[in-house]
Amino acid sequence: MSEGQKFQLGTIGALSLSVVSSVSIVICNKALISTLGFTFATTLTSWHLLVTFCSLHVALWMKMFEHKPFDPRAVMGFGILNGISIGLLNLSLGFNSVGFYQMTKLAIIPCTVLLETLFFRKKFSRKIQFSLTILLLGVGIATVTDLQLNMLGSVLSLLAVITTCVAQIMTNTIQKKFKVSSTQLLYQSCPYQAITLFVTGPFLDGLLTNQNVFAFKYTSQVVFFIVLSCLISVSVNFSTFLVIGKTSPVTYQVLGHLKTCLVLAFGYVLLKDPFNWRNILGIMVAVIGMVVYSYFCSVETQQKASETSTQLPQMKESEKDPLIAVENGSGVLSDGGGGVQKTAAPVWNSNKEY
Repeated sequence: MSEGQKFQLGTIGALSLSVVSSVSIVICNKALISTLGFTFATTLTSWHLLVTFCSLHVALWMKMFEHKPFDPRAVMGFGILNGISIGLLNLSLGFNSVGFYQMTKLAIIPCTVLLETLFFRKKFSRKIQFSLTILLLGVGIATVTDLQLNMLGSVLSLLAVITTCVAQIMTNTIQKKFKVSSTQLLYQSCPYQAITLFVTGPFLDGLLTNQNVFAFKYTSQVVFFIVLSCLISVSVNFSTFLVIGKTSPVTYQVLGHLKTCLVLAFGYVLLKDPFNWRNILGIMVAVIGMVVYSYFCSVETQQKASETSTQLPQMKESEKDPLIAVENGSGVLSDGGGGVQKTAAPVWNSNKEY
């Protein structure tokens, strides 16, 4: 199996793991929050991260991955920013209508595209932009119902969008810059995310629910669903970093909207949630957008791979042909006195990657 095939197989596995684990945790948390009345979402997320860190620490002890320390300031900043973005998203939901919160989540994709275009000079083709527009339109039809605006909620939503976009872009760039795996990055950043949410979680949850998380009555059923949610979260957190590292922040957001459509469908089938023609139409349009996006991404990836494969033989041929070598910046050097001639290496040789 070639390296390209292994990468594609790994990407498909990461996407599948992300979808299955995310849909599972949404259904579990919905039972925990809606049925059992445990509404402390931010505190629950801090517990998720603590369990994830402990699980990764055990995996490290079992030598399932290698610990690779890198810039501690980058890790700390990234971890705290991730924690802040989660808290702001929860506040956005608390101070806005559900419809406006869904609009906030939809805004993450265009904001990510804008930031990557401005600061990373990344280019998104017209076809990709068109497919993303179809996707966002479909998810908007399926999920956005009312749009009640207020100043505080709008400011919180704006901050939530910006911090989420920056955190997800950093997830991708840090893995590439420091050459660390998703597991290594998650292991080192998890404590900072967990501490940020563990400290602020009870306060935020109290502000949103007017209840005290420590005064809640923890029945055996509540404890069971909390433990189950924490165990599933290990897979959710791991697959999130894995998907963003292997693909891009935009692809991860597209995947997130696929999860939204699946949650709507599962909610109707399993939990008998209300479903209408708008949900059905929106999901169909969103699925079309996802299929078109996946197709165009696949085509562009194949084009880039073919361009790279055609350039490599030309580079190897230039090493063999002295005339081509001279044209590429190499020449004949004299040692100055002995009459012995040496051929200089091509200019691009030192930067070539294998």
